[in-house]
Amino acid sequence: MNDRASLRERFLKKHGWDGVDCPLLAGDASFRKYYRLQRDGESVVLMDAPPPEKVKPFVKIAKFLTDHGYSAPKIYAQDAEDGFILLEDLGDNTYTRMLQAGANERELYKLAIDVLVDLHEDVKDLPSGLPDYDEKLLADEALLLPDWWMKAALGDDYVTDDMRTSYLEAWDKAFKYVQRHPKKLVLRDYHVDNLLLLNERANYAACGLLDFQDAVLGSGVYDVVSLLEDARRDIDIRLIEEMKMRYTSSFSDLDIDDFEAAFAILGAQRHAKVIGIFARLCMRDDKPIYLHHIPRVWRLFERSLKHPILKDVKVWVDTHIPQDSRGIPACLKP
Repeated sequence: MNDRASLRERFLKKHGWDGVDCPLLAGDASFRKYYRLQRDGESVVLMDAPPPEKVKPFVKIAKFLTDHGYSAPKIYAQDAEDGFILLEDLGDNTYTRMLQAGANERELYKLAIDVLVDLHEDVKDLPSGLPDYDEKLLADEALLLPDWWMKAALGDDYVTDDMRTSYLEAWDKAFKYVQRHPKKLVLRDYHVDNLLLLNERANYAACGLLDFQDAVLGSGVYDVVSLLEDARRDIDIRLIEEMKMRYTSSFSDLDIDDFEAAFAILGAQRHAKVIGIFARLCMRDDKPIYLHHIPRVWRLFERSLKHPILKDVKVWVDTHIPQDSRGIPACLKP
């Protein structure tokens, strides 16, 4: 038994779950793994988050969400030092699986939008100590495109220091723009893989929430983008527009032009980041399974760049990234 397995067994024994089968339930793009334990009709999930993964942010956000009536998993036990959490099992009905099984796509997205509307209404006691989604963090994430994808697609030496500097300068106005928005809790990975349908619960509690440990305080529009411009699946533009209207019509003081500008900025930033992350997952972490999504994310990125507020970014991209290279880097293809 390796050291990690020994630590896992010790944690489970301490909390009364030793000797129970511990099959792997899922892994994700990080180093976290999830296991389901079942005994005498009871079911729990073990999150195994080895350092440098951190469990304290997950626990903090989960408590905030459950305290406000949202369906995040309840925390039964935790070991922050070794990186284990025993949490509520919310089941297997992820949006991804429900959609694959033919569930009503429109109704699922309406529910997910309604959760964001409720979450983004004035909440006075937002969690303390969370990072701000400030200009620096937005910029650091956007740099994943030149630092990882461009390195793979165009060569190790293609991106110069001057090029990185001009890239950040192109984003500067856009990142300053979204800082004007009131700070909301941004769950940050709000998409179909991390949402569940909980039929036994009512209203917005019917939407289960997962994978929010990277939450920040920033523009709530980010999570709307994350949901509707999904790196992992195509969504009909008519549904996207309907859900955007459902969101915006819920706030009497929301300016539509301002929303559309923020949607484009945060969409473009997220797509640049995700393209870089998917390349990094293959190059650094030996996880090539995300590569096939890159062409979709490039299409979304290019669509976002059509907004006038991103003119400088579009000029930079068109100047430095040839159109025919915008996909899976040849060096990463099997």
